[in-house]
Amino acid sequence: MKLICSKSNLLLGVNTVSKAVPVRTTMAILECILIDASAGEIKMMANDMELGIETILDGDIMERGVIALDARIFSEIVRKLPDSDVTIETDSSFKTVITCESAKFNIIGKSGDDFSYIPFVERNRAISISQFTLKEAIRQTIFSVSDNEASPVMTGELFEVEDDILKVVSLDGHRISIRNIGLKENYEHKKVIVPSKTLNEISKIIPGSIDDDVDIYLAQNHIVFEFDQTTVVSRLIEGEYFRVEQMLSDDYETKVTINKKRFLDCIDRATLMIREGEKKPIILNFEDGRVDLRITTFVGSMNESLDIEKSGKDILIGFNPKFFIDALRAIDDEEITLYMVNPKAPCFIRDEAKKYIYVILPVNFNAV
Repeated sequence: MKLICSKSNLLLGVNTVSKAVPVRTTMAILECILIDASAGEIKMMANDMELGIETILDGDIMERGVIALDARIFSEIVRKLPDSDVTIETDSSFKTVITCESAKFNIIGKSGDDFSYIPFVERNRAISISQFTLKEAIRQTIFSVSDNEASPVMTGELFEVEDDILKVVSLDGHRISIRNIGLKENYEHKKVIVPSKTLNEISKIIPGSIDDDVDIYLAQNHIVFEFDQTTVVSRLIEGEYFRVEQMLSDDYETKVTINKKRFLDCIDRATLMIREGEKKPIILNFEDGRVDLRITTFVGSMNESLDIEKSGKDILIGFNPKFFIDALRAIDDEEITLYMVNPKAPCFIRDEAKKYIYVILPVNFNAV
């Protein structure tokens, strides 16, 4: 095999597919990046058997062939090459020469025949949304995925499509994050659970253009994302996701509208009083026209008041401040609305159209 490719294109390909190289594996071939130039285009891919990524590079093929190269050393070589054209040449014994200007590396590759290509997934009808929308939906929900492997379905996010809405849901037992995305067409009802690792890696490699779409295919055991010259195939998490709709309610006794940035900044300041590993709630006292925030820890205490618009009953309620900070950082609106029933019931943060819904469970505290 012999091919010529610019360093920038090669580096983009390496950075894209390396997200699917396993950190630890008993299969040495999976520690490789495959370069496949056997069919008239340069494909680069990696696969950890759960997540596979393939991307097509622009370049010139002088001799067709396939080679698997150790991902760590190949990535480091590419990153440190001069900004110029790179030539990759292999022989029948898999000896590989990488040349760029006066730099020349000789490494030993492996046979591409042993590489596990990403699985073929039958693609029916694509769900198309903008790259920007998908990237934002992941950013606005991924923080409330559970890391508890004892409940596998909570370590992923629900992707549910019905009619012209794609719903993305995550939860960890203390909070729920929901994004409802309007689609251009109607679709039959489907739902899958996508591993959070897949979504984290997608959010890193997808450019996020508002003008370019990503096509999503939902299959029985896999989900496929296609954008630009890249294809991502991921296994799904098996199991039945929680019936989130049963956890939602439009009932409330207290409705509060508040400036998001001021509220976020205030809670963020309060966390200065919390030492690492310490769990202390922030106490919110909602009264007509104002909310008093206070936190007391071993370090000290902090009090602050903010203006609000309130309808309904006064309420004194406590929360894990991190959960509120995560939700508020994910919301782009200038003002937010909170809906509460009592100090023991969940707080709902949602917009009028319910494009986003955040549910946060309160915590017990000593009302001193």
